[in-house]
Amino acid sequence: MQITPAEVAETLAMVSKQNLDIRTITLGLNLRSCTHSDIKTMANKVYDRMTTAAEKLVPTAEQMEREFGIPIVNKRISVTPIAEICCATDATDLTPIAEAMDRAGKEVGVDFVGGFSALVQKGATEADRKLMQSIPHALAATDRVCSSVNVGSTRAGINMDAVWQMANTVIETAKATADRECIGAAKLVVFANAVEDNPFMAGAFHGSGEADAVINVGVSGPGVVRNVLANMPKDADLTSIAEAIKSTAFKITRAGELMAREASNRLGVMQGILDLSLAPTPAEGDSVAEILEAIGVGQCGGPGTTAALAMLNDAVKKGGVMASSSVGGLSGAFIPVSEDAGMIRAAEAGVLTLEKLEAMTCVCSVGLDMIVIPGDTTPETIFGIIADEAAIGVINNKTTAVRVIPAIGKQAGETLNFGGLLGYAPIMPVNTHAGDVFAHRGGRFPAPLNSLKN
Repeated sequence: MQITPAEVAETLAMVSKQNLDIRTITLGLNLRSCTHSDIKTMANKVYDRMTTAAEKLVPTAEQMEREFGIPIVNKRISVTPIAEICCATDATDLTPIAEAMDRAGKEVGVDFVGGFSALVQKGATEADRKLMQSIPHALAATDRVCSSVNVGSTRAGINMDAVWQMANTVIETAKATADRECIGAAKLVVFANAVEDNPFMAGAFHGSGEADAVINVGVSGPGVVRNVLANMPKDADLTSIAEAIKSTAFKITRAGELMAREASNRLGVMQGILDLSLAPTPAEGDSVAEILEAIGVGQCGGPGTTAALAMLNDAVKKGGVMASSSVGGLSGAFIPVSEDAGMIRAAEAGVLTLEKLEAMTCVCSVGLDMIVIPGDTTPETIFGIIADEAAIGVINNKTTAVRVIPAIGKQAGETLNFGGLLGYAPIMPVNTHAGDVFAHRGGRFPAPLNSLKN
């Protein structure tokens, strides 16, 4: 399918007036050749591999921005889950690998590096355990490294021992960066059904089914969708609303397809997936919450919000798959509280609660994202939050995730300010009645019946 000059002109109008951007061009890299028994040697090999492979990533993206007039907000690298390359080392602290990733990211000029990760949905190797134990130190010692751990899948169930460990890891990571607004926890996400080609942080990693190097592109345009809906008549029925969203998603995806092709060709790297996720920013007008309100919900979080989000997510996917044969990743609508001006307002007003957000995650692209909670929240409570969200993903065969930030030393009603795309967020109250038994039972939440599909 060719991209016409008229499409390019329409895209430029969306860029100049409605905040359309390419949210990220992410270079996925296979690091399995970097395995070594000596962790310093392995760290050097990781650095060399990343700096060599990504040398032209940022200059190429910047040149494309100038030529096509479409902003590319982030340039990123995702790598093989680090636990998978650390089986041969006797080192107990894997922070040197994260530090090498961070140095490499700074050297080539990318914004984030993802893949300090482990996949433990059915069980954990010794290397997996070392990585999870290293996360607080690694994220405190680095600026650009992001970490993720997959604790569940529809095929395997949920590793409840790993959920407990990650609940404690979230708290320890927040404490290790308490002097920096607990930023470490904002770079850590706990998944169920994690995908191998996600270009978005903090959950990006380069999966085992991928080529040695691949370009994945994440395109975003909540402002474009909001603008279209704001200009529709108040008496337009929901079928018309869904069609408008679908048509707009098609146009947004075409812009991403153009940039993905160009980046792949110029870098000489395989084109991977195009992730059409409506990823908001703190900028006014660039908000998923405001799309829901334009559909007709009084304020995001009020009755009807989950239904409106479900329709939005479905229409975005339908429009996207008609525009590209490579749609993948997460693709849909993100609801990160700190990164969405409308979500922030709704949370500050008490309309958007943690419980309502959990209900919304049943129909959105990911899960509980960038939510700040009181610093004295217990590990049992965080365990319950992660377990609930993982269960939603496992039972419904979808990706879910938890990225919560305990605000050490602060309580509900105060705020944390991360700056940039991560924005700021009010500290939201949590239900503290988690109990002392469930989190300590351990074992594995069995795979659901719908896992038996062969």
